Amino acid sequence: QVQLVESGGGLVQPGGSLRLSCAASGSIFSIYTMGWYRQAPGKQRELVATITSGGSTNYGDSVKGRFTISRDNAKNMVYLQMNVLKPEDTAVYYCNADLALRAGTVVNRYWGQGTQVAVSS
Repeated sequence: QVQLVESGGGLVQPGGSLRLSCAASGSIFSIYTMGWYRQAPGKQRELVATITSGGSTNYGDSVKGRFTISRDNAKNMVYLQMNVLKPEDTAVYYCNADLALRAGTVVNRYWGQGTQVAVSS
């Protein structure tokens, strides 16, 4: 059984910062790309950032220059440092991981349960 658990969400004022963490646990052979997505009320889930096992990153246009994704491969964790937060960043943030449970098996995407981020004065 694989679990992804996010933490670090909360309420922050505009211009503030938050750091999200996501830990993957269970019987995992290898984790490939990890990422963060978000979903605001009434909107579709959108890409925030992804990072490969080699450290290559990709960001959604709305967060470029403000958010930084990183990971610790030894701990199976991914992080999202969010700076200069805006009210429009308010959403539930989900982490995901593309991983294989055993050598030579198919890679599947797993999702966390989400953590709420609210940006408001």
